[in-house]
Amino acid sequence: MKLYKIPKNLKTIIFDIDGTLYTNQAFVLEQVDVQIRHFADLNGMSHQEAREKIAAYRKQWGHEHGGKKISLGNTFTAFGVDIETSINWRNSLLHPEEYLGQDAELRTVLESLGKKYELICVTNNPVDAARRTLCAIGIDKTLPRIIGLDTCKKSKPAREVLELAASQTGASFEECLSVGDRYDIDLALPLELGMGAVLVDGAEDVKKLPELIASSS
Repeated sequence: MKLYKIPKNLKTIIFDIDGTLYTNQAFVLEQVDVQIRHFADLNGMSHQEAREKIAAYRKQWGHEHGGKKISLGNTFTAFGVDIETSINWRNSLLHPEEYLGQDAELRTVLESLGKKYELICVTNNPVDAARRTLCAIGIDKTLPRIIGLDTCKKSKPAREVLELAASQTGASFEECLSVGDRYDIDLALPLELGMGAVLVDGAEDVKKLPELIASSS
């Protein structure tokens, strides 16, 4: 866990979902790979060839953008896969219930945070896939608000999804805290916009948030 900034007047906590609200590296990796395998099958190439093409593009993009990372959804657009197609793929190909289980401790922590702050999820998966993920963890009722890839047709990092998250929870950027597992995708833009940010390695770090927030006040 790495703390970058906690807003003085915290009102809203924006959570990434995958790799943030659960700790399951196998599912994190499978979400990416299942889409690449599907892309390969549709384009008559081997799975490994597709993996190498995607990896090479992301590496080159990072080299051209000061070492930053690009999301898979934005990567696919360079190969002719538009965001709408990515949405359809993710809804049909992702099966979180096969990888994830209920996390009662996380639910308790989030319920406690929800009594003090507005909670909302912003994810690069579409809302349906995201909701099924939260349901598999047992926190879908605790985090009912989700802004997904199909909400704004934008893949993080994108200002539009953050503007919507702040608007839906009645907060200014300066009153929001972004929590995620990828700095470039989840935190860099929020920090640029004046939000707080916490980098986590999964659910175990999220469970420490109440203590972290309390100690910063």
